Amino acid sequence: MSSSDQPRPPLPPFTHESALAKVQAAEDAWNSRDPERVAGAYSPDTEWRNRDQHIRGRAEVVAFLTGKWARELDYRLRKNLWSFTDNRIGVRFQYEWHDTDGQWWRSYGNELWEFDELGYMRRREASINDVAIGESDLRITPGEGELPVW
Repeated sequence: MSSSDQPRPPLPPFTHESALAKVQAAEDAWNSRDPERVAGAYSPDTEWRNRDQHIRGRAEVVAFLTGKWARELDYRLRKNLWSFTDNRIGVRFQYEWHDTDGQWWRSYGNELWEFDELGYMRRREASINDVAIGESDLRITPGEGELPVW
């Protein structure tokens, strides 16, 4: 049995508490900036739409995230549960990062997630907008919880 055959709790159908736990686990993994760790939460045949990119499978997820975090320096993310049902979760998120020129950015967006019966994300749809900000405008600091209202 491969690691992708092992359940990855919490499993669908989601309750409010289990959906919150799934969102927190995703936030923690993405903030690790470890592409392999993040990719492990997705089904082997996962499908993503991220902005204008279409990504299929864990190997493409790892390649995408490796490039992302090479460009998006000091990345820090907050996700909040927006809604959930049986095997789907909707989140809103903000993340902040800077480029190699030192320009800070805040990226806002929404994600729609669909999970298989073992708790792996098989589909991720992400819509994201970027806003240039000054370093004095940073909102996300380690240990901070809820996102501010925009």
